[in-house]
Amino acid sequence: MAVQREGKEPIHYGDPVETGGVSVFEQGFDELFSYDGDDLGLTYAQDRSVFRLWAPTSQETELVLYESWEDETSGSRLPMTLDSRGTWTIAVEDDLAGKFYTYRVRIGGQWNEAVDPYARVVGVNGDKGVILDLRETDPERWTEDKPPLSHHIDAVIYELHLRDLSIHPASGIAHKGQYLGLAEAGTRGPKGILTGLDHIADLGVTHVQLLPFYDFATESVDETKSDQAHYNWGYDPKNYNAPEGSYATDPYVPGVRITELKQMIQALHDRGLRVIMDVVYNHVYDGYRVNFTKLVPGYYLRYKPDGSLSNGSGCGNDTATERAMMSRFIVNSVFYWAKEYHIDGFRFDLMGLIDVGTMAEIRRRLDELDPSILTIGEGWVMDTELPMEQLANQNNADLLPGIGHFNDGYRDAVKGNIFLYDQPGFISGKSGLEQAVKTGITGGIVYSQDIGQFADEPLQCVNFVECHDNHTLWDKIVLSTEDVSDEQRRAMHRLASAMVLTSQGIAFIHAGQEFMRTKDGIENSYKSPVEINWLDWERCAAYQEDVAYMKQLISLRRSHPAFRLRNAEDIRSHLVFEKTPAGAVAYTLRDHAGGEAAEHLYVIYNSLPEGVSCTLPGLGKWEVLFGGDLVSKLAGDRLVTRGIGMVVLAVQQA
Repeated sequence: MAVQREGKEPIHYGDPVETGGVSVFEQGFDELFSYDGDDLGLTYAQDRSVFRLWAPTSQETELVLYESWEDETSGSRLPMTLDSRGTWTIAVEDDLAGKFYTYRVRIGGQWNEAVDPYARVVGVNGDKGVILDLRETDPERWTEDKPPLSHHIDAVIYELHLRDLSIHPASGIAHKGQYLGLAEAGTRGPKGILTGLDHIADLGVTHVQLLPFYDFATESVDETKSDQAHYNWGYDPKNYNAPEGSYATDPYVPGVRITELKQMIQALHDRGLRVIMDVVYNHVYDGYRVNFTKLVPGYYLRYKPDGSLSNGSGCGNDTATERAMMSRFIVNSVFYWAKEYHIDGFRFDLMGLIDVGTMAEIRRRLDELDPSILTIGEGWVMDTELPMEQLANQNNADLLPGIGHFNDGYRDAVKGNIFLYDQPGFISGKSGLEQAVKTGITGGIVYSQDIGQFADEPLQCVNFVECHDNHTLWDKIVLSTEDVSDEQRRAMHRLASAMVLTSQGIAFIHAGQEFMRTKDGIENSYKSPVEINWLDWERCAAYQEDVAYMKQLISLRRSHPAFRLRNAEDIRSHLVFEKTPAGAVAYTLRDHAGGEAAEHLYVIYNSLPEGVSCTLPGLGKWEVLFGGDLVSKLAGDRLVTRGIGMVVLAVQQA
């Protein structure tokens, strides 16, 4: 069976005789051919390498061995043997370490050559798998010890692109744009400020979330080119289980990227920082050229009734995560990264396109390995060729315990709708957003009849006002405020960060948010010049007061458990909203909430430039805990503030 695409070679989906008359598109295909063994891919030993490929629609299959990554014609072809449930195997009695390999499959009259989807080591640009003893890639110091984390709610996440961190000329980092750049200690920038790893550790965050560092497509970054202007975020996966080579000091030596990635992770762990991996299982870089399609055409991706590819991702295709072998691949891939690389968390790109069953199985497997591993994702409600009730989006959060969703509702309430550039938010004076702000403060749970979002528990809510996507917070504020001084904009910016760091749920900040990062008004900078994307250490030096403010916010959150209540019932029991004028929101955290040392806390977010005057609840003697520079008067039950910002008060003992 073949389908002709206009202007392209036809796609062959296999001879029905090979599959007992069952089409690759039928649900019964999984019942006949899904394989649940854990030996897919390469099993290496010094004297013997065993390869197993799942390719039930293939009529012939070959293992191809090459001597180099660039060899295209002189590979040795070894026929593989059909085994159980559509798998093909071959054992080679020799030490194959250092060899490169691919698979060739014949589907109908067409031969396709592809990289092993399960390959854990790849050559330059990921066009061939590599046979290697992974234990030889372990650094001299490679421990399984991790920084402690009592609960997912305790996470303060810092999102970072590896290259952005170090590429600025004034970063003081030697390994610019590389894994080892993030591992360097003692780096200094303009005016002697901390940069790189020292800067991040000094902020006090708990997790560093890295944009994709699996092997992504050559069309994004060509590993053979050292041109530092070449840039991409990496949201176009090619080989899911192998690291990207452009971040390595030598992409031509296959084990180097693995060792250096592990060295980076170890360095972060040594500094008390956990590592979250940004993963993109919802789509592939090219639905027609990806290894999955070459090996089992029609199986791994979703299709519309007319035979075209589903495209809820906006990237040309959606993976068929609901199918047994795609789901199993994703689960095993996540588990592999967690185990082999000691990854501490996973951020799922466009998680709303992945099926609920796959995400639940990922959480179950990770709980068995290490329950402290975070799972968060973009639970946007998106259209794809799968019923809405089966998708891992915010509307189905009740089916996904232990998995966090980014709270876009809170983001837009705080800074304004991200798609309406000139629309202000709460921090910049737009009226009528107080109720929406309260839904974020309470961690997205159902708090009352009129306050509630998607979360059953606060760990399902990730609060943020800035990330790699869309405008930075500073740029959004500039675009949505006219005739406002930069000093007042700084106050708005500080208030937004303060709201994230004192709301219930998981706190998330973007690299550079601490020094009011700008991308010169560019909304999505994945193709922008390096000068737009780098962390500007000159700006960091100029905004050290704001960096210090972010440090204080993070310290406030981490030292006061009332801001990190573990469950919805505690939030409903201990968090009480207080009366304020429009343009301000205040609440108390009462009765030693969460084991808080203070008996009560009072928090007010004020967006009014002229300040606010309000009556405090009569719970005892209130003292300033945070934001004293904004307090004009604190006497008895009266609080008067000046300017835009957050103030926190405490009653130590009633």
